[in-house]
Amino acid sequence: MFQQLPMYQSVGKTAYKKDLSNTLKLSAHLGDPHASFKSVHIAGTNGKGSVSHMLASVFQAAGYKTGLYTSPHLKDFRERIRINGEVIPEENVVDFIRNNKKFLEANQLSFFEMSVGMAFDYFAKEKVDIAIIETGLGGRLDSTNIIQPELSVITNIGLDHTAFLGNTLELIATEKAGIIKNAIPVVIGEKQPETEGVFKNIAQDNHSSIVFADDLKFETCESDLKGDYQEKNIKTVLAAINLLKDQGWSITDDQLKAGLNLVKKNTGLRGRWDILQDSPKVICDTAHNKEGLRYVLTQLKRESFQHLHIVLGVVNDKDLNSILPLFPKNATYYFAKPDVPRGLEADLLAAEAAKHELYGEIFPSVSSALNTALNSSNANDLIFVGGSTFTVAEVI
Repeated sequence: MFQQLPMYQSVGKTAYKKDLSNTLKLSAHLGDPHASFKSVHIAGTNGKGSVSHMLASVFQAAGYKTGLYTSPHLKDFRERIRINGEVIPEENVVDFIRNNKKFLEANQLSFFEMSVGMAFDYFAKEKVDIAIIETGLGGRLDSTNIIQPELSVITNIGLDHTAFLGNTLELIATEKAGIIKNAIPVVIGEKQPETEGVFKNIAQDNHSSIVFADDLKFETCESDLKGDYQEKNIKTVLAAINLLKDQGWSITDDQLKAGLNLVKKNTGLRGRWDILQDSPKVICDTAHNKEGLRYVLTQLKRESFQHLHIVLGVVNDKDLNSILPLFPKNATYYFAKPDVPRGLEADLLAAEAAKHELYGEIFPSVSSALNTALNSSNANDLIFVGGSTFTVAEVI
C-alpha cells in the first residue's frame, strides 16, 4: 500500500484524486459495505480528528459497537481503522490486500482509496452499530464521501490545502460542504462570516436542517483532551449528540460525560496537547496550520517555565509565511526534517525562520533535535514539539 501506489501522507498533491469513480468501483467490488452500517461523517480544517474521537468515545461509553476511521496515523497504519478503540488486526489488513490485490492493481487505486475500502469492509463484516468517519482531505471529492450518514459535521474552515480546495475560505467551505447530503442534518462547529452563507445555501439546496454549534448554549463539559481549542470541539460534539438523540440514539448525560472524559483511553488518540513528561515538561501537538497553531501557541504562552525550547519540523508544501510569525522569538529552536518524503529540509526551514527572528540549530532528525533540547534544558524549562503531524509521530 505504501510503496506501490500514491499516498498523500508521503508524496502530497500527486496522490490526490479529483473524482470518486475509483472509490465507487471498489465499493461495488466489495458489495457496497458502507450501506450496511450507520455512520456520522466529519469534515473540517481543524478539529475533525478530535471531534471524531470524542464522538466515538461517547458512543462506546453508551454501549454501542463503534467503528472509527481517521487519518493520518502517527505510528501504525492500523490506527486509522478501529472498533471500540482496538486497531484492525494485522491479519485483516493482509487478507484484504491479498484477496483484492488483482482488482486494486488493475484499477490503480490510491493508498487512501484502498484504506477507505478496507475500513468500510471491516466495519461491515464486524457489524458495527455506528461508524464515525473522518474525511481525509476536503469533502466533496474525498473517498469517504460515498456514505449516507445519520449526520454530517463540519468543524471549521481555514486556509489549508489551498492547492486542492481553493485559496479563499468560501471556496474551501464549498468543498467541505460537499459532505452535506439530501435531507440529512448538518452541524457546523464554528460560525465564520465568510462561510456561513455558503453552508446555509448548500444545506437549503439539499433540504438539510443546519445547526451552528456557536449559537447553542450548553452546560460546561470537561474532556481529557486538554488543549484550549477543545472547547469548540466539545461544543460541536454536544450539538451533534443532541441531533443524534433526536434520531433515536440512546445516550444518557452520564454516558456523554464519561465518553468525553475517556477519549484517550477509549480511542487511543494521541498528539493533541500531549504532555510526554514533566521536569522538564515536554508537550507535543499536531497543529500545523495558521488557525490550529494560533490556538496552541497562545496556550503555550500561558505555561509557566524558565526557558522555552521548540523542536520544529514541517512539510515542504506548508505556507511558512503564515505560520512562522506566530512563533515566539524568545525561544531556542531545534530545526529538523520530518522523516517523510514531503518533509522540508531543516536548513531551508532554519533559513526561513531566521527571516522572522527565530534562531536555533539544525539537526539530522527529530529525535536528535529533541535529545539535544532535553540535554540543554533544566527542570523548570519547557520543550514544545510540533509543526507537523509527522514531527509529533517521531517523538511519541
